[in-house]
Amino acid sequence: MSEQRLLNRIALITGASRGIGRAVALAYAQEGAQVLLLARSLPSLEKVDDEIRALGGKASLVPLDLANGKAIDALGPSLYERFGRLDVLVGNAAILGGLAPLPHIASANWERVFAVNVTANWRLIRTLDPLLRRSDAGRVMFLTSGVARNCRSYWAPYSVSKAALEALAKTYANETASTEIKVNLIDPGATATRMRAEAYPGENPNTLRKPEEVAETFVRLAMRDWTQTGQIVEA
Repeated sequence: MSEQRLLNRIALITGASRGIGRAVALAYAQEGAQVLLLARSLPSLEKVDDEIRALGGKASLVPLDLANGKAIDALGPSLYERFGRLDVLVGNAAILGGLAPLPHIASANWERVFAVNVTANWRLIRTLDPLLRRSDAGRVMFLTSGVARNCRSYWAPYSVSKAALEALAKTYANETASTEIKVNLIDPGATATRMRAEAYPGENPNTLRKPEEVAETFVRLAMRDWTQTGQIVEA
């Protein structure tokens, strides 16, 4: 067996119960990382945990709704008590928010998308920054999309929130430039996920890349020898 590239690294992955988050969690576990699986559904997390254990890996479950700001704020102190540090943060969780013209978007829907796609990631940075600074090579990744830059019609909640997430990540990258923390964005492109099916219900998922096919990019960016920061990396 080849050397495990993330041996003993502690990695938190949001949206880890399915899709890209699940694929990244499995890839990290195969590479020797202790993975912390965060998602709303405990039964779904338990299924991923079973898959990781079948691979001989280790996982801890964090059932948490990212719209719950107080729960996120408590996450950092809780992880500090248990692990003392965090080596990798993958901010994968996001919601589409439906497709509609700007004037037709309900305010509650807009606010929910921003709560999950933007504010939750800011809260994660705020609560986890002290733990990432205790790592010898803190690595942070957020998922983005081309719609953050092409401003596609009817995609406003998702595209505007992803544009804000890009600004958030790049700001954090600038603020940590003199530290061992590297902060980047990953654009996975067209991938067969539940969100993709929601946006393109008539699309054949067999024509798309599987989440497992983009997981290697997340492994590379989690490694100690990854030195770039503030970049958008295409998977």
